Amino acid sequence: MGVLFGVLFHFIGGFASGSFYLPYKKVRGWSWESAWIVGGLFSWLIVPWMTATLTVPGFMDIIQATPTATLFWTYVMGLLWGIGGLTFGLSMRYLGMSLGMSVALGFCSAFGAMIPPIYRDWMGIGGETFSALFHSTGGQFVLLGVLVCLVGIGICGRAGMLKEQELSTEQKQASVAEFNLYRGLGVATVSGILSACFNFGIEAGQSMAHLATQRGTNPLFQNNVVFVVVLWGGLTTNLIWCVLLNWRNRTFHDYGNAKSPLAANYALSALAGTIWFLQFFFYGMGASKLSNGASSWILHMAFIIIVSNGWGFLLHEWRGVPRRTLSVVLLGIATILVSVGLVGYGNSWATH
Repeated sequence: MGVLFGVLFHFIGGFASGSFYLPYKKVRGWSWESAWIVGGLFSWLIVPWMTATLTVPGFMDIIQATPTATLFWTYVMGLLWGIGGLTFGLSMRYLGMSLGMSVALGFCSAFGAMIPPIYRDWMGIGGETFSALFHSTGGQFVLLGVLVCLVGIGICGRAGMLKEQELSTEQKQASVAEFNLYRGLGVATVSGILSACFNFGIEAGQSMAHLATQRGTNPLFQNNVVFVVVLWGGLTTNLIWCVLLNWRNRTFHDYGNAKSPLAANYALSALAGTIWFLQFFFYGMGASKLSNGASSWILHMAFIIIVSNGWGFLLHEWRGVPRRTLSVVLLGIATILVSVGLVGYGNSWATH
């Protein structure tokens, strides 16, 4: 039953992540950087702080009791993840929600799921290791699920390549206004690799989560204190970059531009930021129910890809493509669903 709840929590988190960009599409009269940083203040500062206050008693005392080295590496991973987050937004800008998320999260899935256990093997430290996954029945199913997920992501990427070949420039721009395949693939690749640093940040800050449970925090919410520190790093990167863009593009006036629907823009950006944070709120709950971090990460990524592709269809990002191309992307989504089943089955062995 714990595994079932873990998968359910990851689905809710994936739905939040796969849907958060929708309110940004309704912002009018603002530059991308203005909307992104207003939403980011809610994503990376306000909502995490409120959530930790409500779910982790004395969370600031826990942070203050944490060794400086742990805080440093947790924060640095957040900085690197922040760069991935910036390019993540650009990947959807150039590729659309379905293809942009599929490519970026493909790299994010592989790096985020496999690097931490490989690192533990290499450094000879305790915890979940790659060799332990490789030499247990449940771990082998988890690894197979990771592999199948990457195959599914590759199929989704192939569908995007077919879309590029089959549609005219006017058709592509009708579905994604700034569609640019090669620029989008470049930023999506960088985004996927660096976005995996969020999982590294969670790993680096696990001593804070353990201390939280020792002080009476519900294990479902133990990672909320870690998120606060990781997201400080993400806020730093994004704030610096967006302020630079405001200065370069002369868009500081956006925040008080009476010609734009200011109240709606602030509300939509805040909503997008809040929805974005919910992905990791439920990720933390799901991870507490599953037996290993690799499976939690891959489930999270897989559900995001499924949801974002669903929104892509609803928003007509695949309008005008031949039925053959639609079949390819549906095959990719189905393959990802199979990978979710394999990961869930692998986790169930931990309860045998």
